[in-house]
Amino acid sequence: MQYTYRTSGTCSRAIEIETDDEGVIRSVRFQGGCSGNTQGVSRLVEGRKADEVIKTLKGIRCGMRPTSCPDQLARALEQMTKQ
Repeated sequence: MQYTYRTSGTCSRAIEIETDDEGVIRSVRFQGGCSGNTQGVSRLVEGRKADEVIKTLKGIRCGMRPTSCPDQLARALEQMTKQ
């Protein structure tokens, strides 16, 4: 399954996610954001189950912001798994 999520409250603009039929993340690509950080997050979650990644990343903040790129990825995966 491929899914594009429009982010909110972060430097990144969108996240493109691809998962297999068992909910394992195959690829994650952030549009915008801090390149090194978003590449690192992407590589760390690839090969993991979406529900595991949601539990790990949900609620992470970026400084004083109420969200972050990892939190936005968790929100994207939540929406994706509901479809």
